[in-house]
Order: sequence, then structure tokens, then C-alpha cells
Amino acid sequence: MQTNTRPAETKDLPAILEIINHNILHSTAVYDYESKSMDDMQVWFTERQQDGFKVIVAEYDNKVAGYAAYGMFKPKKGYQFTVEHSVYVSDNFQGKGIGKILMADLIAIAKAEGIHSMIGVIDADNKSSIEFHKQFGFKETGFLKEAGFKFGRWLDVTFMQLILE
Repeated sequence: MQTNTRPAETKDLPAILEIINHNILHSTAVYDYESKSMDDMQVWFTERQQDGFKVIVAEYDNKVAGYAAYGMFKPKKGYQFTVEHSVYVSDNFQGKGIGKILMADLIAIAKAEGIHSMIGVIDADNKSSIEFHKQFGFKETGFLKEAGFKFGRWLDVTFMQLILE
């Protein structure tokens, strides 16, 4: 099967919602506690579009298998060329290279849009995500001890950064 990416559309929001809610409920990839609603996703998607930020989906076998997005890193004008990104792949499609395709395309889009820096905020215990980011040239640039709390324990955060040339 071939994987292709494309800009996300409103019709993709149920699949994106399923992917993010799985991560909220079963992982420390997202530090939210409660599932998102379809209304939450619509607001999130509309805000991304209005702010000119990108959301892309990967399709595998004509199904949304994952998504990637970036948005504002910090709401100060001086940070306008830095974005925080996310890449998520459905549990049903793990191990097929979809995350790599999404990340490569998201980086290419960010470069084309004139973004200077991409930031990943990653649970420090998520070694696979840290190694995944290193494959794309991201460097570990920061560490916050016990910055989050989920599943009854304190969580450390690793910041990873890619300067786009």
C-alpha cells in the first residue's frame, strides 16, 4: 500500500479526534487528561487555518492513518518564526513509516512557509520519539524536571529543536 499526505480537511476531523483521544487516554505523548470532543477539534482546526498554520494527514489504504500539525510556539511577536509541532500515527498503522512521511512533509511545508525553527516538546521517557526526532536532525536543547503530571506520576520534558535552513 502507498501512503500519501495532503492538507487536512474538515472531513478528517473524526479520524484525527480518534488518534488524539487514544493518545490522551493511553500515553504521555499528550499531557491532557480528558478526551477531546468534536467541537474541540473543530475549534482547534479552525484556529490553525485562521492563523495560517498547517495540518496534514497521511492516508494509507484510503484511511487517515496519522496527522501532523504545527502551531504557535509562544504568543509573542518575537516568536513568529518558531513553531511547535506534533506528529501522531494511529495505533492501527504503526510501523509502516507513516510518521517519517508526515514529519518529512511537515518540515518541507515549514521551510516553504518561511518558518525558522521547529520545536518538539516530548515526554522525556518517550525515547522512541526522541530518537525519531534525531533522525530528522532535531537536537535536544532543553530539559524540564517534573514539569508535567499524569497517570499519578511526575513527568520530565525534553525540548528538541530543528533550525530550518
